[in-house]
Amino acid sequence: MTGLSRPSAADRRLLGVQALGGPTPWVIAIMSFSILIIAAAGLGLANSAGRFARSVEARYSIEVPAGSARLAQLLEATKKVTGTTNVTAVPEREMRDTLRRWLGPLADSRDLPVPALVSFDLKPGADPDTVRKQILAIEPNASIASHSDAMKPLLRSLRALQWIALILVVLLAGAASAAVVLAARAALDTHRTTIEVLHGIGATDEQIARLFQRKIAINALVGSIVGALAAGLALALLAAGSAFLGQLTGGATLGSLDLVLLALLPFALTALATLVARSAVLARLRRAL
Repeated sequence: MTGLSRPSAADRRLLGVQALGGPTPWVIAIMSFSILIIAAAGLGLANSAGRFARSVEARYSIEVPAGSARLAQLLEATKKVTGTTNVTAVPEREMRDTLRRWLGPLADSRDLPVPALVSFDLKPGADPDTVRKQILAIEPNASIASHSDAMKPLLRSLRALQWIALILVVLLAGAASAAVVLAARAALDTHRTTIEVLHGIGATDEQIARLFQRKIAINALVGSIVGALAAGLALALLAAGSAFLGQLTGGATLGSLDLVLLALLPFALTALATLVARSAVLARLRRAL
């Protein structure tokens, strides 16, 4: 071992860096599996939140208290308002069916007034205030509500779950780094006498660190790929039976960019483990040896 040349096979055998073993690859595999599953869930939530937000951002509802008798007239009038599209009315029967869940047979009473309810979308570029004024000019008793305002709590919850997923990914990456540091320190303690001999014949800390770095990089790569393959299989099984999940998310799926990011995560975890191992080994060599 001379200068900054590549470690020879004899050098690698001297520190036992050829064999893959110990718990490190398995720990990293578990971390890789967990990170990919959580990252996929976070990306899926992001796609669902975006799709849901786009679906309701231009959707509005018109409600007229006790105005179900004028539902047909309100529907036709709303269709003629400049800037509205996809105008639909909620039939009185459907309203009463919904109320029956809470009121029971009382929902069918003619003495119970049922509001007229019409939904519509704003055309691109339409001014909501202008449309609102036109509708109020037609029906002064109407109240107009934006679906996006009503759904803000749900969207906030979805975004909070995205942040939780990101925090969990960071924490798991930190846990994997801690496991690598412990493995590097254990390897240094195991080969302490050999390292002293290498120092005695002129080996530098950089050269010795490179030997440990190589072993941990291989362990991390193997563990990351094994965990990623297991996560990919689990995600494929979930995707195969995702009919119910698709109803909850509005059919949102992982896009091509999402899949690329997920595929890069094992290599990012390997790079992180290698850098952490190198830093830990160099710090320990400079402090203790």
